Amino acid sequence: MTTSAYWTLFIIFLTLSAGHLAFLLVRKFQGDKDFSRVSLRIKTWWGMFIVFTVATLFNPLVSMLSLMILCFFSLKEYFSMMKTRKADRRIFLWAYISIPLQFYWIYLGWYGMFIVFIPVYVFLLLPLPRILGKGTVGFLRSVSSTQWGLMLMVFGLSHLAYFQVASPEYGANLVLYLVILTQVSDIVQHLVSIYAGRLKVVPTANHAITWEGYMVALLVTTGLSFSLYPYLTPLNETFGLLSGVIIATGAFIGSLTVSVLKRDLLIGDRPKFTSLKESYLNRVDSLAYTAPIFFHIIRYYFDFM
Repeated sequence: MTTSAYWTLFIIFLTLSAGHLAFLLVRKFQGDKDFSRVSLRIKTWWGMFIVFTVATLFNPLVSMLSLMILCFFSLKEYFSMMKTRKADRRIFLWAYISIPLQFYWIYLGWYGMFIVFIPVYVFLLLPLPRILGKGTVGFLRSVSSTQWGLMLMVFGLSHLAYFQVASPEYGANLVLYLVILTQVSDIVQHLVSIYAGRLKVVPTANHAITWEGYMVALLVTTGLSFSLYPYLTPLNETFGLLSGVIIATGAFIGSLTVSVLKRDLLIGDRPKFTSLKESYLNRVDSLAYTAPIFFHIIRYYFDFM
């Protein structure tokens, strides 16, 4: 990592510390108000900061292991939202086994297998354990839901690990750049939607996603992208600007899609929906979209990938 990347992490640490301290002071003097949602958000931001600091500061193998663990717990949480039968346990086991295999292809630098393993081979073979389990009721929902989880929580997120393999020189910085912009987009979108948003995108699934939130997040993320790209990336001026648009839009679509997906999976289970609403690992929904989109666009247009 470059010196500018270390300074960026240090500034993020100071910003989070200042924000956390401000929150504690406000909560102390306004104890009659409910700050539970804000508290959960702050814990989420600290958790994301720790995970991706480990994933960018240390050598690629340590980064790979930390991201593999993140994929495992994200997939586990996704499965916890599904209404499952005994016949589904075997297909879940196969899904978990695909995680170390996916990261093994990354470790080898085998791009061809990395890019087709889950979308092609796992997709074709995944129904077998469900069929052998002699379960016919709910077969399509079980297999398709499992594949969706693998595509989002494993295939999408695993692109974060491949950055450093595809570009040993710039990969860690690009991951830091991507994560910062994705998280800033999420935070701005959430805050604007909660406190100023009026035009809800999907009012039946998520009241905290509005068009105003998206537009402000788009502007803020694009401005931050243009400010950071000279220090963290080898991108040119055009892509320094476009990266913010791409990442903010990808984060918006990711949050929107997963919100609807969660609502569908948890229909009729209000307690579980409430308990998972602000779950830490659910905050990777945006990264599951922005990581592959950003990776493939950069890989297509630049030789350093």
